[in-house]
Amino acid sequence: MAATGRAAARRQRRSAPKIVDQLGFQWDGAALADLCTEIENVARSPRPAPFAAAAIAAYVVALRPDAELFAWWLADLVLAQSLRWPGPLPLLMAQACRLAAELSRRAEKLLAVAPKLRAKGAGDVIFLLLNEDAVSGSLTTRNLSRFAARRLFDRLQRLDAVRELSGRPSFRLFGL
Repeated sequence: MAATGRAAARRQRRSAPKIVDQLGFQWDGAALADLCTEIENVARSPRPAPFAAAAIAAYVVALRPDAELFAWWLADLVLAQSLRWPGPLPLLMAQACRLAAELSRRAEKLLAVAPKLRAKGAGDVIFLLLNEDAVSGSLTTRNLSRFAARRLFDRLQRLDAVRELSGRPSFRLFGL
């Protein structure tokens, strides 16, 4: 956030190599040069600006899954370049940081209620909830029948540790 804040405050474009250094990432020189070329290509493409921003974020995360913060910064950069703004604004990166903070808080809540769960397969369900976007309410595991899973998810929902995501009574999906 500090890097985009400084760039937005000064209204100047920052190069990807400088931001990589500011964020503390170790990035191969040739890969960084390829990334800069891809940024230019995506920013100049005829596709709409939001799609160009999403494309560069997906490109970076495919190369380096640990560089998600950098990917969002580059998405803001490509958005600004596509719209011919004088410099990037922390629009997408700020939203990603808010989402990450919310998910972190919900994950902590799930881990806090974990000792209160008595179901034998609760550990497997908690692992899945922490590692997947959504988990089926009718999940079955070696230690958990679908009826036990339904009771477990109902309990987790009452404890406000998970949310039902689908909004449907017949096929429910749960997540943080």
